[in-house]
Amino acid sequence: MMGKRLKAFQQAHGLDGFAVKSLAMGLVFAVIAAACLGQLALVQLLEGKATAQAATNARTVKVVTTANRGRILDANGTVLAQSVERYNIIGVPDAATAFTPVACGSKQAETLGYCHQIDGKPVGATGAAAVARLLAPVLDMDAMELGARLNGTGQYAVIKKDVTPQVKRQIDKMGLYGIVYGELSSERVYAENTLLGALLGGVNSDGHGAAGLEQTFDKTLSGTDGYTVYQRGGGGQVIPGTVTESKDAVDGKDVTLTIDADVDWYVKKVLSEGVESSNAQWGIAVVMDTQTGGIVALEDSDQIKAGSDEAKLSVSRAVSQTFEPGSIGKVPALAAILQNGAHKITDKFTVPYEYTKSNGQKFHDAVEHGNEHWTLAGILQNSSNVGMVMASQNVSSQQRYDMLTKFGIGQPTGLNLPGESKGVLGTPESWDGRTRDTVLFGQGYTVNALQLTRAVSVIANGGVMRQPSIVKSVTDADGHVTGKTGDAGTRVIDENVSNEIRNAMESVAEEYRKTAGVNGYRVAAKTGTAEVVGATGQLTSIIADFSGIIPADNPRYVVTVVMLDPDGMYGGTTSGKLFAQIGEFLMQKYEVPTSAPRTDAIPVDW
Repeated sequence: MMGKRLKAFQQAHGLDGFAVKSLAMGLVFAVIAAACLGQLALVQLLEGKATAQAATNARTVKVVTTANRGRILDANGTVLAQSVERYNIIGVPDAATAFTPVACGSKQAETLGYCHQIDGKPVGATGAAAVARLLAPVLDMDAMELGARLNGTGQYAVIKKDVTPQVKRQIDKMGLYGIVYGELSSERVYAENTLLGALLGGVNSDGHGAAGLEQTFDKTLSGTDGYTVYQRGGGGQVIPGTVTESKDAVDGKDVTLTIDADVDWYVKKVLSEGVESSNAQWGIAVVMDTQTGGIVALEDSDQIKAGSDEAKLSVSRAVSQTFEPGSIGKVPALAAILQNGAHKITDKFTVPYEYTKSNGQKFHDAVEHGNEHWTLAGILQNSSNVGMVMASQNVSSQQRYDMLTKFGIGQPTGLNLPGESKGVLGTPESWDGRTRDTVLFGQGYTVNALQLTRAVSVIANGGVMRQPSIVKSVTDADGHVTGKTGDAGTRVIDENVSNEIRNAMESVAEEYRKTAGVNGYRVAAKTGTAEVVGATGQLTSIIADFSGIIPADNPRYVVTVVMLDPDGMYGGTTSGKLFAQIGEFLMQKYEVPTSAPRTDAIPVDW
């Protein structure tokens, strides 16, 4: 039927067979064209927005702007810890797999202005393998490992973290645009050697404090990251005019310590050499500014570098190590005697070598002697355990305990340092018949070196306890400074009682003038020697400590030195030597005026 109609149409219009075929083909193409135009209209008019949005989304990124972590500085502005500029090297696997090196000497190289080669030779590969061969020497990585990271799909792969700006600049010059680029990052670096190693601590992989002061002040040091939302071109660059949202990063605050790095370095040197020369197991030293309560130096003999894995897993021995203070504990005990009116500093005693109380408890002094005629000041000068027990008969257990706590024994220092121990001080109800008296000479409770220094500082400050501090100030990103020192303190004992004890402590120091004296300066001090549990579990080890006030007539510093098992054993002749070296350095560095001659010594015997 169709054939007949076609023939009729052909005859009516005088068309031959070829014309008819051409007309049919034209109709077919017309139908196809109409379909294409319809699809184009559909894409442009109906799906155009969605397609364009998809393309925009593919180019749009949110890049985090990392805030710089605040610095930790010493009292003079010397940087102890800071974050330095580093870059994370980012690869684009999609682009890497399609990479073809530009041959040197080719027209393409001449046009582009760069080419790719390795040691003057062709790269010898294409795709991710070629990129890896070019990058491996610069990043000091294995080419095969690098190629594996780049081989695949995607727009973002971290190749290596925390490379230096110099390495990043080398990569920028390699002609790998759109394939490899650097994102700004940072790395935490510390003062050289082992200065304040475990005390400073370190940060974790996320850049937050993991130990030490880094952990203590993490909230202060940490900033707030910013971000920018924009469309990125093939080379990772911002396409102009495409930034849609941004927020500036706010850097962390700088923390300035009361620590003087010069003093701390010298203290570390003296302590390390002293421990080695005396064959001690370890040593600790603290220097406190009596006028502010600021800790000027806080060191131990451990050789731990800040930021190291060891620093992140350790705590500073200077704050964590506890021990019985031995005869330095006679200082708060003497304060209890005087403040509670049990005796006067000039009261006279006949002190035997050995003394037995009515409850059967027997006490003796460290060195055998006959019946000595000592005042209460003389009992302290000669560090007599027997004399302290005799002089404290009218001081109750509660009064003894109260004075120890007022001097900070068994109480936290308030520094909130990681690993800091407040020591152990039992209550009067827990004391047995012997402990009630051993606390008079620094046995039966434990302290750390900071607590011991704080206790002696009460005598240096005229009977006032000032809150120890390790932070001098905090500075925000805008330069606003907030001071942290200058606490008024709390009165512990009367000023006249404090002055009498300092006078007696000066007589103690005169006994050790040859080993612990500082030329030109008066010193008030107390020594200590205490048996502690050794490696065998028996009382086979010795704590030798020395804490002194310098100058005694115008107190500026309290210096405490503690050693475990030094040759020579006694605190005055072991740790006292190190005190003298540190004290001399302090007087010279800070140009402290020399002392006036001593004219008011309280009699020590009769």
